[in-house]
Amino acid sequence: FTAAKDVLAFNGTLTGENLINNTLEAKVDNKLVWVKVDEIETGVARIHTQVRGSAGGADIKLASELDKQIALKLSQLR
Repeated sequence: FTAAKDVLAFNGTLTGENLINNTLEAKVDNKLVWVKVDEIETGVARIHTQVRGSAGGADIKLASELDKQIALKLSQLR
């Protein structure tokens, strides 16, 4: 969760954080970004990333780039 938070803050502006269901909201390049972090088991996390533009269309390239950055940040934290 911390790695996703750091990556979103680095790339844009963190606009929301929900600790109950482990979700983050941010604005990156004027696009809305939602990230949900699920801990499958101890030491294993699953990340769901969704990026939407102003017209509501998906931005798969930005979502995959953020996923990669979060994965790299997680590997550095270990």
